[in-house]
Amino acid sequence: MLAWHNASMTTGFLNRTAELGRLRAAMSGNSPGLVCLYGRRRLGKSALLREVLRGQSAPYYVGDAREAASQRQALAAEIGRYVPGFDAAEYRDWDALLSQWWRLAPPSMPLVIDEFPTVVAASPELPSLLQKHLDRSPRPLVLCGSSQRMMHGLVLDATAPLYGRAREILRLQPLEIEWIRPALGLRSAVAAVESFAVWGGVPRYWELAAGDRDPLAAAARLALDPLGVLHQEPDRLLVDDVQEPARSNSLLSLIGRGCQRSTELAGRLGVPATALSRPLARLVDLGLVVRDVPFGYTVRDTKRTLYRLGDPFLAFWFRFVEPNRSRLAMGQLPVVLADVRRAWPQYLGGAWEQIARDSVSRLEIAGRRWLPASSWWGADLHREPLELDVVAGCSDDRDRVLVGEVKVSATAREVRAIADRLRRDAARCPDLVGRQVEVAVWVLNGSGKVPGVTVVRAEDVVGRPRRR
Repeated sequence: MLAWHNASMTTGFLNRTAELGRLRAAMSGNSPGLVCLYGRRRLGKSALLREVLRGQSAPYYVGDAREAASQRQALAAEIGRYVPGFDAAEYRDWDALLSQWWRLAPPSMPLVIDEFPTVVAASPELPSLLQKHLDRSPRPLVLCGSSQRMMHGLVLDATAPLYGRAREILRLQPLEIEWIRPALGLRSAVAAVESFAVWGGVPRYWELAAGDRDPLAAAARLALDPLGVLHQEPDRLLVDDVQEPARSNSLLSLIGRGCQRSTELAGRLGVPATALSRPLARLVDLGLVVRDVPFGYTVRDTKRTLYRLGDPFLAFWFRFVEPNRSRLAMGQLPVVLADVRRAWPQYLGGAWEQIARDSVSRLEIAGRRWLPASSWWGADLHREPLELDVVAGCSDDRDRVLVGEVKVSATAREVRAIADRLRRDAARCPDLVGRQVEVAVWVLNGSGKVPGVTVVRAEDVVGRPRRR
C-alpha cells in the first residue's frame, strides 16, 4: 500500500488486498452504501482510498479546520470537477449541498470525504443530514478519519445518527513484518527484523526511512534530530484521540521505560491505580499499549497483567528519544546516537522476542499450527520464579503446547542446551501440567538446522509476503 518513488524500492501498493476488495464491493456492488474507514495516522488510509478510486470518476475531498462555509465551497468545487455546474451555486447549509448531490450526481458515483472528523468539528449537524439522505436513497459514500475516538462516536456508537447504516467498517492495522523486506529493498531477513524493530508496520515510516540501509542512521535523521519529521511523533498521535494528552504521554513514557504494572504506574504518577483504568483502556483501544497476561490467564486477572507499548516505533522513541530530548536540543546528536548503538543489541533482543511471539500463529512449527502465543511468568511448582518466552496452544489439540525461547544469537551446542532446559522448565510450570510439550528455539543470528531441535530463524519469521 506504499507508493514508492525510489528506484531501489518496490513500486506500487503492498498488501491491503482484503481491504481493497471490500471497499470496491461496497462502493460499486449491487447494493452500494456507507463505508467507514479509520485508523491511526500514517497507516495509509488516504493512499488506500486513492488506489480504490483509480480509474473512477469520483469526488475525493480532504476535510480541514476551516469554517463550515469554506468547507462547503471547497467540497462543491471538488464535486464540480465531476458534476458540471455543481460549484456554480452557493450552498447556504449542508442540507442544500447534499440535496443537490443526491439530485445531480449519478447514483453509482461515490463521494469520498477524508478527514471527516475535522469537517464534523465545524458542522456537528452533518452526520444527521447524511443519515437522512442515506435512509431515503442509499448510494456509495465513504467517510475516512484518523481520529479513532471521533470515528467511533460518529458511526459505531449506538446513539450516533449513522449507527447501523454502514455496509463496511474497516479499521486499518499496521502491516506485518513480511512486507518490510520488499518495501525497503532489504537483502536479508535479519535486516528486516532490525528495521521492523525501529519502524514497526507503519507504511509512512517505511517511506520516510527509504534509502537508509542502517535503521539507526535513519532513526537519527528522522527521530533523534530535533528537526526530524518524527521527533515529536507521539504528540501528533495523541492529539486526535485522547482528552488528557499529558496523562497519556506520561503513561507511555513510564511504560516505555519499563514500568509494566498498574500499581507501579500509579505510584510513579502519585495517583490511585483506579484513576488510570480509563486512560490505560483508551491507549489499549488505540493500539498504542498492549495488555499482556501469562499463558492460560485472561485480562480480567488484573494482578497478573503487564503493560507494554504496542507500536515498535513508539517503543524505540520512548526508549531513546524521550529521555535524551534535552541533550538532543543542545546539539549532542552524535553522542546520543553512540549511546543508542551501544544499547542496541539489548534493545533488539527484546524487540526480536516480541516479533517471535507474534510469528507463532502464522507459521507451521514442529509440523503443527498454533494459536496466538504469549509468554509465561510466575512461581513454578517449587515456588521458584520461572519465565518462558513463548507459550502457545495447538490449534487442533488442546492437550499440546508449544514452548519456546528467543535468542539474538546461539550456536548449535547452545541451541541443544536451551531445548533441554526448556523441557525441564515446562515440566516445572503449573499451567502446563499434563500437557504434551513441543519445544522450539528462535535464533536471529547463528545456528541453522540442529538435529532433534526445532529452530526458527529470521528467514522463517520474515518469509515471503502473503496475499490476504
